[in-house]
Amino acid sequence: MASFDVAGIVQALHGARSDWRESQKRSREPGGREFPSREAVGGIVESLKGALFPMRLGPPDLRQESEDFYVAHTLDAALHALLAQARLELRYSARREGNGELDAQIDAKAQALVHSFASALPAIRRLLDSDVVAAYRGDPAARSVDEVLLCYPGVLAMIHHRVAHQLYRLELPLLARIVAELAHSQTGIDLHPGAAIGAGFFIDHGTGVVIGETAVIGERVRVYQAVTLGAKRFPTDDDGHLHKGLPRHPIVEDDVVIYAGATILGRVTLGKGAVIGGNVWLTHDVPAGGNVTQAVSREASATRAAP
Repeated sequence: MASFDVAGIVQALHGARSDWRESQKRSREPGGREFPSREAVGGIVESLKGALFPMRLGPPDLRQESEDFYVAHTLDAALHALLAQARLELRYSARREGNGELDAQIDAKAQALVHSFASALPAIRRLLDSDVVAAYRGDPAARSVDEVLLCYPGVLAMIHHRVAHQLYRLELPLLARIVAELAHSQTGIDLHPGAAIGAGFFIDHGTGVVIGETAVIGERVRVYQAVTLGAKRFPTDDDGHLHKGLPRHPIVEDDVVIYAGATILGRVTLGKGAVIGGNVWLTHDVPAGGNVTQAVSREASATRAAP
């Protein structure tokens, strides 16, 4: 029988964990989990999907006459589970920042935040309805709004994003990022939870779309696969550390269309109704109604680079 020296490996792993905790100044006191669980957050999101769209994303045997009962039961369980994860994040943040918050203060804050999140769910549902309708109207291959909701990766990514963005606004950024990354791993669509996205947003196909933290997107915007709304540069302080939270991603006004493979970098503004062609590399503003194609973008870049 093969021998793997499990006892020796366990001891070595214990040493590696101890070294890491020492380097990160982590507490050695015995206790439970220190920060939120990706698995637990995934279960919460699945429950919230069912509560938001019970007859489409809820259990297969649900009947309409039981819809409100199911939503009430599911929401109650999901919100209590979210409360536990919010407490973990707030305690983790308090330890890292050394702000001296007591457990009672953290518990009260967590309850207030989850209450605010729960109150926002009807508005989130209405925003998602606008996204579903935008996808149906924007894709001639879509046969129904139900098909869009059940099948389109861009809609799945937006369900996660609308939930994650609300958590981000409530200053639960770790929970928000976990929710966003669950969708990223399933769809290949990378939406930072900090990005502010207006109603009626449609991501067609979706794979490879990247939208950064400080992007601001208006209403009825449509983007295609492999579009990037990113940062042009990352300012640092005197010690070479990145400045966090600075506005560094594009502003996209209402009714803009961005075709596949376009890369828009920096705090530039795409004016209302602008159309950005495929594979364009763009680092400057575009006026309202502007139309930028790859050839025009290259010419403009060459003109700006000329002495």
